Amino acid sequence: MFNALNRYLSRLDGDARPQQQRDGPGFGFQVLRNTNLELGIEPWFDFIVGINGRVIDNPDPRLFAQEVRNCAGASVALGLWSAKGQRTRVLHIPVPADIRSLGLSLQWTPLAVASNVWHVLDVPANSPADNAGLLPYSDYILGTPDGTLHGESGLGELVDDYIGRPLKLWMYNNEYNVTREVEIVPSRDWGGEGALGCVLGYGALHRLPPPLDEPVNAPGEMMFDVDTSNVGAGADQFTTLAPPSDASTFVPAASPDFLVPAQVVSPPSPAMGSVPPRSKKKERHGHAPKRMMDDYFAEEEKKSRELDGNIAASKTPPPPPPKAGSGPPRGPPKAEESKEGDGDGGVD
Repeated sequence: MFNALNRYLSRLDGDARPQQQRDGPGFGFQVLRNTNLELGIEPWFDFIVGINGRVIDNPDPRLFAQEVRNCAGASVALGLWSAKGQRTRVLHIPVPADIRSLGLSLQWTPLAVASNVWHVLDVPANSPADNAGLLPYSDYILGTPDGTLHGESGLGELVDDYIGRPLKLWMYNNEYNVTREVEIVPSRDWGGEGALGCVLGYGALHRLPPPLDEPVNAPGEMMFDVDTSNVGAGADQFTTLAPPSDASTFVPAASPDFLVPAQVVSPPSPAMGSVPPRSKKKERHGHAPKRMMDDYFAEEEKKSRELDGNIAASKTPPPPPPKAGSGPPRGPPKAEESKEGDGDGGVD
């Protein structure tokens, strides 16, 4: 049921993509590295989609570098789109007068790459995923340094190539808001289904949720939205900036596949690279899109069953109302006759 719904939502996303590109940002500068930890910018998760109130639609890095230099001695406003919750925010960064670099490595990338993640659901005991320390319902597979993943089938194809061999995966944990690297050995002889030994979710219902420390959505609010009101719509003004002679503010990536979710800025929690401690399943109070959707479908299924029950009951027509002026309905005549017959027999 959920697989069919995911495919349906994927088709809707595909049909609405041209309209989304016209109305909102479809591309941005993905942050690959951040050497300035004072900036609240997360590598891999954050995309720069606007600057100083204007949407960035030109991939030329020299224009971006020049706009930053124009703000020397003041501050620059960056519109950041986060893969965690698919939301935008504005970050004001002071720019020193002798600015040489913001300490960011950027790459022009479509925002759709952020939806190319796999949600870890059930993890059976003694499976390869369990031995690797994968946590059910809170872990997300972002990628791997051993290859490039494209589409829903990309992970399965890579796993098939690593049967019996160690495979490194980048994992993001939503409960602890940390990213770590795990090593798993896919196998088909562990006694269960699948080479990884876990159930994975992919698609619109399994996108990265916001961190649990963010405010909870009120009833009726959207779980996933892209608010572009803060970054403006005057993208054509950005393209008129003159390219500078030195673009050292922009540090390009070494290769197109260099997408390393490293140096994630997170609150005090288990250090990067460490596996979050295991815990029993507990009631989670925060952003839980999967639980919200499950509750929604359970509620709709309950309503549907009640409706089916009412329809089934209505197939038996109710008895006709009594005629006017008549007394209460009389019992079955056959039963009365049989009783009278029994009484006469007793007298004789």
